[in-house]
Amino acid sequence: MSGFEADNNGVSISVADDNKTVADFEVSKKPKRNKFAFACSILASLASILLGYDIGVMSGAIIYIKDDLKISDVQVEILVGILNLYCLIGAYAAGRTSDWIGRRYTIVVAAAIFFVGALLMGFATNYAFLMVGRFVAGIGVGFALLIAPVYTAEVSPASSRGFLNSFPEVFINIGLLLGYVSNYAFSKLQTDLGWRVMLGAGAIPSVFLAIGVLTMPESPRWLIMQGRLGEAKTVLDKTSDTKEEARGRLSDIKAAAGIP
Repeated sequence: MSGFEADNNGVSISVADDNKTVADFEVSKKPKRNKFAFACSILASLASILLGYDIGVMSGAIIYIKDDLKISDVQVEILVGILNLYCLIGAYAAGRTSDWIGRRYTIVVAAAIFFVGALLMGFATNYAFLMVGRFVAGIGVGFALLIAPVYTAEVSPASSRGFLNSFPEVFINIGLLLGYVSNYAFSKLQTDLGWRVMLGAGAIPSVFLAIGVLTMPESPRWLIMQGRLGEAKTVLDKTSDTKEEARGRLSDIKAAAGIP
């Protein structure tokens, strides 16, 4: 409809109504969270548990290690702090490995390496043996620390990418908690057995991680880089909120990869 108003001079001016309803002013509803992408992000972020567990469990196990192996304070400091150096090596190798075999299988490799490292530490008979296990486990932690957020970012839809990318940090803290629980649970064992069980128990979450990752799809970005566009489109359809978003993500990744 249209109406008339009088201005200051008494002249009538026609005013047109916009004929808008209340629905026209409603805020568009937020899309529902993609449950498939949510599940994939959780599974990938489980890799971060390895770092948290290693840090947490060593903080308690080192007390018993020092008493059992009769090592000095300097050796204790090296044993605890050397993990960061080993992680750097693992993270560097993980980047190249993930481009070679894919993000998903890189997580499996991380779990396998940490599994071996945890067993080596659990069966260590002296300081040198323990350092070898620490080196292997550190490489696995470095792999996991790099690849978990990369995979999560590449499968997440835009509407929840920031939220899902916080999962690796959350699972690091869950790993810390599990490490402390392990310390408490096995603290009553004999000194020479308790710390070995604490460290060796780290092999358990890595097994569940490797099995869970095999149920996940490969990263769509990696699939496109390998020229497997059909598979990438299928994954994007499952991990996007809408078909339009899936097509947009496909186009963006192809452009970034230099694929026409």
